[in-house]
Amino acid sequence: MASTKPSTQIDIAAALRRATSQFRELNPKEPGQWPLLPKVVSCIAVTVVVVVVGWVALLSDADKSLQASRDKEPKLKADYRQKLAQAVNLNELKKQKEQVQEYVTQLEKQLPGKAEMDALLSDINQAGIGRGLQFELFRPGQVVIKDYYAELPIAIKVSGRYHDVGSFVADVANLSRIVTLHNLTIAPPPKDTSGNLVMEATARTYRYLDAAEVAEVKRAAAAAKSKGKEKGKKS
Repeated sequence: MASTKPSTQIDIAAALRRATSQFRELNPKEPGQWPLLPKVVSCIAVTVVVVVVGWVALLSDADKSLQASRDKEPKLKADYRQKLAQAVNLNELKKQKEQVQEYVTQLEKQLPGKAEMDALLSDINQAGIGRGLQFELFRPGQVVIKDYYAELPIAIKVSGRYHDVGSFVADVANLSRIVTLHNLTIAPPPKDTSGNLVMEATARTYRYLDAAEVAEVKRAAAAAKSKGKEKGKKS
């Protein structure tokens, strides 16, 4: 019985030769005229390249996202520890908040309202008169509006004995309302032999703003901010 192996080898060799011949003298400018096998191989090669490039790009984006998440990890851990500590000490923090609020309320009580400012100015004046001092100047200045309070500067010039001047300063410091002294100078008057001294200072007293004044301050701040943005856009 004859073997079929030689004929099989011949057929395979012939098929390889036919397949190889299809890749000869291909015109890259006219791929539409290529034989079927080169077309199929080219499509497979292009598909493989596209898949590989897309996979590499996908892995690159995933790697960047992973690195970004790793960079955020220390900050997130720190935030977690901080919030955990706050949660553990929540009751203590509430107590501290209440204490701070009570302290703020006490400070606010030391600030006179608009209607009490005249009485406070009278108290400062009476403190000096009570110590036998001579007022040469007592001039309230322009009120300066801050975020939540108003500041009133008062130019003061008094003359009297050393101990009386010191007692006056102490009396002002011990007033129930907050009054501070700034730019204080003490010197003997020129050509005076009575032993008196002249004290010049700027007393500053403060009052809280009522709800309407606070609202007005916020509106003015918002208007100024909006105006600044418009100027920035124009420039």
